[in-house]
This record gives sequence, C-alpha cells and structure tokens, in this order.
Amino acid sequence: MNNSLEELRKVIIEKIESVLTLDDIEKLRNQYLSKKGELSQQMAKMKDLPNDEKPLFGKLINEVKELVENRIISKINDLKEKELLKKLENEKIDVTIPADEISLGTIHPLNQVIEDLEDFFIGQGYEVKEGPEVESDFYNFEMMNFSKGHPARDMQDTFYITEETLLRTHTSPVQARAMLEKNGKPVKAVCPGKTYRRDEDDPTHSHQFMQFEGIVVDKGISFANLKDTLLNMTRHLFGNDREIRIRPSYFPFVEPGVEVDVVYIKPDGTKGYIEILGAGLVHPNVLRMGGYDPDVYSGFAFGIGIERIAILKYGVEDIRNFYINDIRFLQQFKGDLS
Repeated sequence: MNNSLEELRKVIIEKIESVLTLDDIEKLRNQYLSKKGELSQQMAKMKDLPNDEKPLFGKLINEVKELVENRIISKINDLKEKELLKKLENEKIDVTIPADEISLGTIHPLNQVIEDLEDFFIGQGYEVKEGPEVESDFYNFEMMNFSKGHPARDMQDTFYITEETLLRTHTSPVQARAMLEKNGKPVKAVCPGKTYRRDEDDPTHSHQFMQFEGIVVDKGISFANLKDTLLNMTRHLFGNDREIRIRPSYFPFVEPGVEVDVVYIKPDGTKGYIEILGAGLVHPNVLRMGGYDPDVYSGFAFGIGIERIAILKYGVEDIRNFYINDIRFLQQFKGDLS
C-alpha cells in the first residue's frame, strides 16, 4: 500500500514539473487534491488495513498531500513570475525613439506681469489678497470715500447689476476687506484682479482690464515710504534707466494723491508718457471705515494698470491684442520675458 502511495507521489511531482500554464496547474490541483481527487480517495483504502497500520498510512497520505500542495504553490509562483517577465519584455519601451512633439502653451502676458509683481512684493513682505468681481456698492465706493451722490463716482462709469450690486470698477474693495480683516492691526497687502468700466475700447482703454493694487497701513507711514515703493517697483519693471515722472492728482480715497507716468517712444520717434498707476496716502475717512484711528495710523495705497505695464514692457501697440485670443500674438510670449 505504501509503495502504491509513493508511486502516486512521484507521478504527481513529475506532472507538476512538466506543467507550462496556470490553467494546467489548477487542473492538477483539482485532480489530486480536491475532495474527489486521487489523493483524497486513498483515504478510502484505510478501511481495508489492519488497525495498527491505519495511523501510519494516514500520516503518509497527509505528508504526500502537504508536499504536493507546496510544490503546486511553488509552481504557480514560478509560472506567474515567468508571465510577468514575458509581459515586461513585450512592453519594453525604446527610449531612443524620438518623442512625440507636444505643442506647449505659455502664461498669458498679463499674468506674467502679475506674477512678476507678486514675486516682487512678496519679497517685500506683502500678502496677496483676492476678492469677488461682483461687488457691493458699499465696498466698491462707500468704503473708498465715494459717498452716495459723490460726483467722483462719474469718473468710474459702472456696470450695475442692481442698485447695490455691480461689477467692481477697481480692486480697491479688496483693500477695504483686507483692512477690516486685520481688525485694527497693521496691513501690508497687494490685490491683483480683473475690473470693469464702461469705457470706449481703443488702443489704450478697455471695458475690462486688470489691476494690481497695494495698501500699507501702520504707525509712522509717510509719503517718503510711498515714493520709495513706487520708485523701486518701476525700476524693477522697466530698469533703472527708464524715465518716469510723479505728478499730483486727485483720487477720493487718498490725500494727497499722485500719478506715475512712464516714458515711451512713439512711432514717429518722439517721446510720450503713459500713466501706469495712481497712488497716495490713505484718506483719513478710509482709515476710519477700515477700523483705524487716523491720529495713530497712516498708510499709502496704489493701483497699477496691468495692461499699461505690458504695453510698455513688451512693446504692444494695442491693448485689445491681449483679449482677442490671436495665437500668433500669444506665441510671441513663450519663454522668459523678464
């Protein structure tokens, strides 16, 4: 009986070694190890054995079953590894083949200017703040010292949605929100974003345009701090040799107010100036509404026209080119334009 079991063991092992697929090894498992398999049927022979031989025979069957199970598991792992290696070989990538040419886009020139300014001011310790483009009349005008009926509101021909809701005419509402958020503590922030006014579109004006505003409120802030900031910023944008001028101007939310112009060369070779920003010391009324005592705190604010900067920086002749999505125009701004 034991010899018969040993012969069966040898046959099973040989079959396992010769198997080439996972399906075949599974068939062998069912043939020999299932409840009706040949090894399981060997147990039925125990009834014909003397009682003293039954334990030994039962032990031998279990040892053979364990051996066969281990060999099958080992064979399965071996076949799986071979399948994986074959798959990897078939899926091998030839890294020497030229890559597919992918057409890459570029950052829009207006966003390039904004990101450049953000990097500059973050380096000066400013936070970057954002706010809603659909704004309330309160934040857009009243918090900026434009009371109801104020004639200066006519300076900003506005897209109204309702009597109290509008498309913001500047990013100054973000400055107001930044002051209120600080709850009377010093603030130093810049506010980039899109703005809207009912302007006639021409080479230097658009009904939609980008602004980049900044505000600083703290103790001891003077016009000297504002002038130093404006000079450093314009030199960063245009270089130390670009001629600029600072001249008095009026804005309801600052007192005194100034405008900064940058020189450019006209097509006929003559020199002209284009305004790029307005600025000034924050008006005491604006400080009060923002939660500051103007007898203790002072500050300055400025607002930059991003399109004007891009026109001067990159030699663009018409502001409308930034919005018509002409791929021939946009492709000129690939690469580093700093």
